[in-house]
Amino acid sequence: MADLRSAQKVLWQNRDNEIALIWVARRHGYLGDYNAAISVLTDGLRQFPDSARLYRHRGHRFITVRDLQQAESDLVRAAALADGHPDQIEPDGMPNKQNIPRSTTNSNIFYHLALARYLQSEYAEALEAIEQCLKFCTNDDMSVATLYWTFLTLVRLDRADEARALLDGISPEMDIIENDGYHRLLLLFKGELEESDLLGGLEEGIATPTVLYGVSQYRALRGDAEGSREILDRIIEGGAWPAFGYIAAEADLVRMGEGG
Repeated sequence: MADLRSAQKVLWQNRDNEIALIWVARRHGYLGDYNAAISVLTDGLRQFPDSARLYRHRGHRFITVRDLQQAESDLVRAAALADGHPDQIEPDGMPNKQNIPRSTTNSNIFYHLALARYLQSEYAEALEAIEQCLKFCTNDDMSVATLYWTFLTLVRLDRADEARALLDGISPEMDIIENDGYHRLLLLFKGELEESDLLGGLEEGIATPTVLYGVSQYRALRGDAEGSREILDRIIEGGAWPAFGYIAAEADLVRMGEGG
């Protein structure tokens, strides 16, 4: 809450500062008040109607609140507005252990656009966004996160051979600071880790649904539909509803006619 108050003070002192406005929205989001974040960003877009960054952040938060069509619309708009402009490192509000930001504005635009489309079962369109995202992945953390969703998307498109070929470049020696879950899931898909390596000692937290969702997809790929559904149910029972893994599990259950 202190961080939110600090961000609001900065914005009050800099009413025409787009970045200050974004930080207020981000701080609301970190506190779990996603509708307040969306409201701040919507107000900001009235002031800065051509801001790719405002559309990028609002698109992210529309994913969180399950307004996937609006999220996709915002992120498509963000991509158009960012086109032709230099990419920029995006500072972290919740820094990794080395306090080194790993993503950029453009990588986040296309990453979240791909996710919004994947969650709507728009797999071909998701792959188009992923291919754009990969152009802006300049480190292993962003690469493994993007390649993870690439793998799942290709599987959904019945292009499993291409999905497996992606794993050739995945190794335990990659320089991973923050996306360990995605990295380990890719190693699981590759056959270099076992389920127990990911599930053993798994602690509850925002990353837990991510790992569990990946394991559910691993089971599905191996023909264990019942085991895959068991993991999806476990994710929902965990209640970490803002996590992307939870949202993906929810979408899969709805797609299978088992969710509300």
